[in-house]
Amino acid sequence: MALKKLPGVNSYSRTQVISDGRFFCLDENAVETNLNVIRHGIRGTQNINKTGDYDVSQIQLTETARTNSDTVAFGVEFSLRFLPLSSALHSCAGKGADQLREEFHMFTGKAENSEGLKEVGRRFARNILNGRWLWRNRSIGNAIRVSVNAGRLEIADYDALSSSLNHFDSYTQEEIDLGDIIAMSLSGGDAQGISIRAVVDLGFKGSVEVFPSQNYVERKPKGFARPLYKMGLADPVKQNKDAGANDYNDVRRMGVAALRDQKIGNALRTIDTWYPEAADNDYRPIAVEPVGANLDLMTFFRSKKDKSTSFDIALRMGDLDPCSEDGMFMIAALMRGGVYGESDKAE
Repeated sequence: MALKKLPGVNSYSRTQVISDGRFFCLDENAVETNLNVIRHGIRGTQNINKTGDYDVSQIQLTETARTNSDTVAFGVEFSLRFLPLSSALHSCAGKGADQLREEFHMFTGKAENSEGLKEVGRRFARNILNGRWLWRNRSIGNAIRVSVNAGRLEIADYDALSSSLNHFDSYTQEEIDLGDIIAMSLSGGDAQGISIRAVVDLGFKGSVEVFPSQNYVERKPKGFARPLYKMGLADPVKQNKDAGANDYNDVRRMGVAALRDQKIGNALRTIDTWYPEAADNDYRPIAVEPVGANLDLMTFFRSKKDKSTSFDIALRMGDLDPCSEDGMFMIAALMRGGVYGESDKAE
């Protein structure tokens, strides 16, 4: 019998270990240098949709990530590893816990070596090789080459723009091979580390703005516009030791630009074309989320009403076919991890 309610304590650990993505610059001789975040002042113009009087100019202190002046290409590199799906269950206690544990192991056992798990692996592989995880940086490229190293598998200079962002079919041999490695790791095989490196050809030489992750600052100083995510240490603040000195930082290096692991992970799991309105949305993939939350459209694509949330599907985990749409979504949801506990007061 399917569970009527999830246990009060029920959580899953994500089965992907992802590093931050480091930005770098390449000159005409392929010499690599760090791509830094700099803090500087800027004077722009006000463009705010509001009524009333306000200043035309907008003076801000902001952070920008820009390539060096001799740059012809820039890149981002990161690493990841997939852990066995059977290790996802982190804690489970309360009414129904024993049954859920049993059903979880039944489902993950059926998922091992299944075509459903292999399809999930291929979808992750496509999002690795097509550079979806570059986000806005992908649109800058005149050409984008992605290289992958996973144990004995070496994929060099894969044309990222040749694989679709919107559909999962007609897989290339490289996508199939990488997908098989991902599926093998999820099945409990050798969890090989995967190194990924994308090089974005600008099509010209010069200093251009790129787009690392942004930081959220709850109490930003007045006039401070945008903090960016970075690695390493910032240059020290110069101090005026006497009135005649002019040694303040008009431009200050804050560290090496980076994409946060969370942002990369969100892009890699943008594989959900199994949600109820997928056909009406031309099967546009959304990120795997328990209730189908999508920030682009500010919409929840999965609901309790149609019992399509991962919470609802988890109630019948033992009966799920891992090759079905709900089964593949459940595999990806377990890979994502999350807290699924249901209060005793829930109906």
